[in-house]
Amino acid sequence: MAAAALRKLQGKVAIITGGSGGMGEASARLFAAHGARVVIGDVKDELGAGVAASIGHDKCCYRSCDLRDESQVEALVKHAVDTFGRLDVMYANAAIVERPDSIAKMSLEDLDNVMAVNVRGTAATIKHAARAMLASGTRGSIVCTASVAAIMVRVRTHAYTASKHGVLGLVKSAAAELGQHGIRVNCVSPTGVATPMAVSYSGLGPEAFEKSVQEIAMLKGVVLKAHHIAEAALFLASEESAFITGHNLVVDGGITVVGPPTLAQPK
Repeated sequence: MAAAALRKLQGKVAIITGGSGGMGEASARLFAAHGARVVIGDVKDELGAGVAASIGHDKCCYRSCDLRDESQVEALVKHAVDTFGRLDVMYANAAIVERPDSIAKMSLEDLDNVMAVNVRGTAATIKHAARAMLASGTRGSIVCTASVAAIMVRVRTHAYTASKHGVLGLVKSAAAELGQHGIRVNCVSPTGVATPMAVSYSGLGPEAFEKSVQEIAMLKGVVLKAHHIAEAALFLASEESAFITGHNLVVDGGITVVGPPTLAQPK
């Protein structure tokens, strides 16, 4: 736990969607360690409740939330405000990815589902977080998880790539409007992190997935982990980034500096 004087979110209230595992779980733990009271929203109820319990019910609680249903997003924000009295930080992290396939075989049903969670769900999250912050006059921070796929292509994940371009557009558009109210909107764009979702779609084991990322990263000697993304999100959530908005913080070890990744794909 961070020393009291160094806690970057002391007294803040944060919502994290997709907080039952991976980058969301790492962020929930880090935000709580830095003094925030955290509400996790997810559809994986058993996992999410377990994460909240392990952090401590005085610091963290869980509420089931399917981002495809706007009323559930609205209820998640209301729950945070009713429980903790305010909302300072929204971290819209939840996302899904389709099984890789060629554009000629792409399932439009999969496209609709990915866009419903990743774009529509993120839009609903930004919308209702902004409403709560505007109503209370809170100069808050909204952070979204985009991806390196928001600025370059990823092979054979067409729906996911389109959706992350959409998230980046939403962030910039929302930042332009909400800045006049002192609300910052930014995103974090990771390259591949060996989360359960990423490992599942890649067809690789966690170690093989991490190795494939290391091979194409310009920065050597570091293995990208979920906690690295959590630390980037913490920076954007905290007052350390007080004059930063509309920004896409890329956490990719320099991959996008030289060109698109060629992560191994399942045969």
